[in-house]
Formats: sequence, C-alpha cells, structure tokens
Amino acid sequence: MAIELVKEKYSNAINVVEIGRPGTSVIRVGGETALPFLFKEGAMPNVPVTALEILDCEPTDWPDTLREPFGKAIKDPVKWAKTAVEKFGSSFLCVRLQSAHPDYGNRPSGESVSVLKAIAKEVKVPLVVIGCGDDEKDNDLLPKASQALKGENCLFGIATQENYKTLTATCLADGHSIISESPIDVNIAKQVNILVSDMGLDPKRIVMHTTMTALGYGMEYVYSIMERSRLAAFMGDKMLSMPFILLVGAETWKVKEAREFGRNQGVNWEIATSVSMLQAGADILVVRHPDSAKAVTNYINGMTKREGK
Repeated sequence: MAIELVKEKYSNAINVVEIGRPGTSVIRVGGETALPFLFKEGAMPNVPVTALEILDCEPTDWPDTLREPFGKAIKDPVKWAKTAVEKFGSSFLCVRLQSAHPDYGNRPSGESVSVLKAIAKEVKVPLVVIGCGDDEKDNDLLPKASQALKGENCLFGIATQENYKTLTATCLADGHSIISESPIDVNIAKQVNILVSDMGLDPKRIVMHTTMTALGYGMEYVYSIMERSRLAAFMGDKMLSMPFILLVGAETWKVKEAREFGRNQGVNWEIATSVSMLQAGADILVVRHPDSAKAVTNYINGMTKREGK
C-alpha cells in the first residue's frame, strides 16, 4: 500500500532582499514558503547563493591549502578580487576589512576604505562588506566604508545587540542592507531585528547571521536554531522572516581538521558544512576555497534542477 507523505503548507514567506545596484548585477535571496528544497510544499523562488570571501590585506594566517588557488594575487586585494570573479567565476564577493583590526595590522580606516573602493571599481558584482570585528574600530570604519559605496546597495555587517546603532544609521543613510547577528539564540535574533527595524531600516533590508560552527563542533545546535527561526517565520513572525547568511569559510578553516590534514579534507570539510547549512535554511553561504564554492553551487543547481526549478 502506498504511503501518503504528510505535506506542510504555510501562508507566510521569507522576505526577499536584493543586493547590488539596479541595472547591474543584482542578487536576490529569500522568498521561500517552505523548508529548503521541499518544492512540493512551497516555493523557493530565489535559490541560495555562494560568495567567495576575500580580505583587504594578505591573509598571513591562512593555510597554504587555502592560499594556493589564488597564487600571487592573494598579496593584492584588488587582484585577488579580480581573480575570484574572472578566474573562478564568483558572481558575489564578501570583503572582510580585516586589516583595521588592532591585532591584524591596525591599519587606519581611510586606508581600508581606499582598498574597498578600488575593489568595487574593478569587480562589478554585488558585495558583502564585513568589518574587522573590533567594535571600536568598526564604528569608525564601517560608516566611512558605507559612504564610499553609497548607492551600490551592498550588504554590510555586522550589527549585534550591543553594537548596532552606528551601522544601522549609516546603512539607512547610504541605502545599504544590513547583517544582524545573534549568538545561536532565536530570541536574541528576533530582538536584534526589532532594534534595527525600530531605527527605521526596512525589515526587507535585513539578513540574519545566527553565528555558526563547522561540521562536528555543535553544528546540529545551529541547525535546530535556524530551523526554529524559519518555522516561526512561516507561522507569521515578521521579525524572524529574514534570509540567512552563514560565514562558513571563516568557521571551517580555523578548525584543525581543515587546516592540518591536507587539501582535500579542508575543502571537503567546507563543502559538508555548507551543504548542512543549506538544508537548515541558508540563503547566502560565504566560503573561502574556490573548489568549495564550485561544489556547493553545483549541489544547489542539482537540487533545484531535479525539481524542475
């Protein structure tokens, strides 16, 4: 006897967020009305996307496995960006302004912004721009970076519960979208989204970063938090109806299994983590190795093609 599978139907959808200047290359994420790849239960109008991550300086602490594909270009952020786009076909880039961090060069904000402007001039793809991670430096750096790319409709991050006002204000003024971050907690994720939207930023310009871990480091907890957030959105919670961005590369390549056991294991670790996050609901995956980006994109294409999407 045939078994009839239970199908869940929801009346609410994830917000659609556009990144990139209209008239050029634009990335659209979100819009789902069902859990990932369950096409018989709902729509997935915008398939997930991958972005290669680059830094605004040479990454001296990256393993050789990760540096090798980019060759000498990795010493020059602009050449690195062009290599990512022209050689490896990345249609989306994440630029981390790492050099401004006190422990990573402490470069003046103006110099980091100049590098960012040069990258934006040379590569005509949508950009995610992330600060150095030091709140004091980012509150000086990110407004200048935002102003330098005014009108480019980038995705800027990262806004947290403790440090969101400056970045929200500058994104509001310069027409950018924002990444809101929470420490793997549904309630805090919702609270940060409320705080950002209360300042006047349209919720349809917010992308959530739940924080995450790599494969084998408690990733199942990240998965459950993302799934709970997505189900709450489908049930009508507008403050959890934002697409997800996951910084997979940053998490994967700091674990010893990826760094110390040869090229294939590191790449496979990044791919496995990415695929797991896709099944949890990720809309944007930021990876570091071009082979990972290619494999994950092929996986996404295979999953959507199989269903005729």
